[in-house]
Amino acid sequence: MLESPLLRDHLSRMIKRLKKLLSSKSNKATQGKATQGPRRIAADSHGLHPGTISHGARDVVEKLSAAGYQAYVVGGCVRDALLGQHPKDFDVATDATPEQVKTVFRRARIIGRRFKIVHVRYGREIVEVTTFRAPHTGSTSRSPDAHKKPRKRAEHSQRSDAGMLLRDNVFGSLEEDAVRRDFTINALYYQPEENLLLDFVNGLDDIENQTLRMIGDPATRYREDPVRMLRAARFAAKLNFQMDAATLAPLRELHGLIEEVPAARLFDEVLKLLMKGDALSTYEILTEFQIFTHLFPDTARAMKDNDAYETFIRQALTNTDLRIQAKQHVTPAFLLGALLWPAVEVLRAQHIAAGMPPAVAFNKASAEIIRREVQHIAIPKRFSVPMREIWDLHLRLSNRGGNRALQLLELPRFRAAYDFVLLREQAGEDLGDLGDWWTTFQEADEDTRQQMSAAIKSGPRRKRRSGRKRSAQPTSP
Repeated sequence: MLESPLLRDHLSRMIKRLKKLLSSKSNKATQGKATQGPRRIAADSHGLHPGTISHGARDVVEKLSAAGYQAYVVGGCVRDALLGQHPKDFDVATDATPEQVKTVFRRARIIGRRFKIVHVRYGREIVEVTTFRAPHTGSTSRSPDAHKKPRKRAEHSQRSDAGMLLRDNVFGSLEEDAVRRDFTINALYYQPEENLLLDFVNGLDDIENQTLRMIGDPATRYREDPVRMLRAARFAAKLNFQMDAATLAPLRELHGLIEEVPAARLFDEVLKLLMKGDALSTYEILTEFQIFTHLFPDTARAMKDNDAYETFIRQALTNTDLRIQAKQHVTPAFLLGALLWPAVEVLRAQHIAAGMPPAVAFNKASAEIIRREVQHIAIPKRFSVPMREIWDLHLRLSNRGGNRALQLLELPRFRAAYDFVLLREQAGEDLGDLGDWWTTFQEADEDTRQQMSAAIKSGPRRKRRSGRKRSAQPTSP
């Protein structure tokens, strides 16, 4: 009777799902070992309801469930909703493989190699769908292709000699997925159709106690993925949670592992750290555990030798937080430019002391600092180029006599350069009230602007060279 392969596959999935729902596997959360089943909690008792979840995430869960798969909203979006915040991004976890997810949704795309995920698009919203992950111990893993036999897990999992996960496509069960997540507060699963929360790792208790706790052995988990150290700093700062002692302890020893993370990945992580409205408190944690020095080594050296640069960096991060909290625009080029400026100034001063002209010294120093930094954080040219333009233009704002002020005012990067001058003055640097002058100049009428420009003493003019040599004149006898 069951001649259709699709029908057989569908019934097989339904039977498998039923067995999972009826089975009760034990699980001790923080140790990653099975001792008890999940806590099943009515979500409305904690203020969580389907309307809290985006339409796209609800639709993904509904369609995957209708296709015979398990599916839950999971991660930071559930955590933030329980804390009364408004999640911006929604993640779904399922027992469907990436290839199977892609067959359910028309607008779906598999991305990633180290960690395969599926992006399902709903207009401007992208729902990130991941397959349940399993531990990297054991002999076999469910194949990404449902029609193939199980493969050895080594084919989907790869570690470096230091224990870092280079490939993480070992698929498993819901219970295994829960203990593979990083922090307990990110391992809560929500089923909007049933309005039910599943808690395998006492994450709900940690949310209520404002505690950040790593699942499993923290040192091992940091070695698997050193970016978890950055995430620990980010969540502690964002949520104002305290790290538990076990989560905290390895940070002082393992911070150097950050340098093993690819520079391209670190760029994305740095933006998450510093452009979410909690940059200053995140920076303080990164500095305390010596992580900042691996992200911005030249800046860290400059600050070590000059406390004024520390003040400048803190002021830049404070201003960034205030702008984000006020829902004002912040560009990565400006913030990264501020974070690297102390290093540029130090190197520029060294070149000038060696006899190099100031303009040449700046050009050489800025290019060198950017070249060094992209080896740690892969800053794209769409940010590094305007960053350098801001540095250059803000130095030129002091040369404002004659018609120069009006010309500078019309340049595309003027506003950013002007803000950079204000930032340096806010940090206590004496620039001769340059920021006040430009503030007044922008607000003044045309006559006042001309008077202000005329009052500026222009520097000595260079003598023009004649285009041709004068012929020698005969001397009188």
